[in-house]
Amino acid sequence: MVQTAPGPDAWTQTAEAMIEEGFAQWRKLSRLPLLAQQAQSVRKGATPSEVVHYDGRVKLMHYLSDQPPRFKQPLVFVFALVNRPYILDLLPGKSVVEHFVKAGFDTYLIDWGRPTHADRRESLDTYVNGYMSRLLEHAAHRSGQDEVSVLGYCMGGGMSAMFSAIHPQRIRNLMLLAAGIDFSTREGLLNQWADADAFDVDAFVDAFGNCPAEFLQWSFLMLKPIGNLLQKPLGLLDRLDDDKFIHEFLTMETWLNDNIPVPGEVYREFVKFLYQQNQLVKGELTIGGHRVDLKQITCPVLNLMAANDDLVPCAQSEPFNDLVGSTDRKAIKLKAGHIGLAVGSRAQRELWPQAVDWLSARSDPA
Repeated sequence: MVQTAPGPDAWTQTAEAMIEEGFAQWRKLSRLPLLAQQAQSVRKGATPSEVVHYDGRVKLMHYLSDQPPRFKQPLVFVFALVNRPYILDLLPGKSVVEHFVKAGFDTYLIDWGRPTHADRRESLDTYVNGYMSRLLEHAAHRSGQDEVSVLGYCMGGGMSAMFSAIHPQRIRNLMLLAAGIDFSTREGLLNQWADADAFDVDAFVDAFGNCPAEFLQWSFLMLKPIGNLLQKPLGLLDRLDDDKFIHEFLTMETWLNDNIPVPGEVYREFVKFLYQQNQLVKGELTIGGHRVDLKQITCPVLNLMAANDDLVPCAQSEPFNDLVGSTDRKAIKLKAGHIGLAVGSRAQRELWPQAVDWLSARSDPA
């Protein structure tokens, strides 16, 4: 078969297509200088709120609603000590807080603030029997109740479980979101990196005082280095002309880079007593003179997990339901990542309506 060269029209169409593609890419790249300006305008939190109590640098936030509460027991979100808690209220339509406020719950959130070097000796006792105890009591008092419902995320979930075991009479319902409980598993890089043979946490804390925010951020980035350092920037360049994508991307990146240090002593205890010695599951953990016995948790329990979680593998969370004393316990596993449980579209459609229904059925109507 004899092949013929493309005619003049074909060459012209090809050249025009290449020029148009070049202009399209140039238009995208021309928006790069605007990203820094757009990032400065990112709003941290979508739902209106007010500070109702200060405990030093720690704040209790109350979310506002134009409707009276439908349930007596308030709901308090307990976030991790890493990053800032507004990931739970990132954007309209991507907000865990929004689901519960709209459902009629009197909703609160603990904002741990930014620790300084002076806070380096704060321990698990400081947080669990100190800050949490006082702030949960304040939320209960404002609602005229003796009990509160709690939703703890990640490290905040572990602390919520500890508090519920030590003070079971004060918790009406307990929801854990991607919370590490059983650290016997070797799944996940964090479990490998935190191994006692690989990481001398005493030397680390003695040297730095607090755990630096930069150390934590780079640890999380290195869990998926190709995705975080290569694929993400390339994906951004490819969608620079998508305004909705850019807004959501910058909002998420603002949160991801809004890191805070963790007080040295509580970091030492978390690594040594949980990651390295697994004392919580063994019943050996003592906080402020109280032995943490998970069997003392007898309130309803909802355990929410992410099947694709690189930070807290499901193997760390799943055993919790069998360790508590409650007979009303449920687990839901969603195909999502650690952060996707809070902001992912699938979680908004499938997970949080279930969680709202679960809590509604276990709360007293106002």
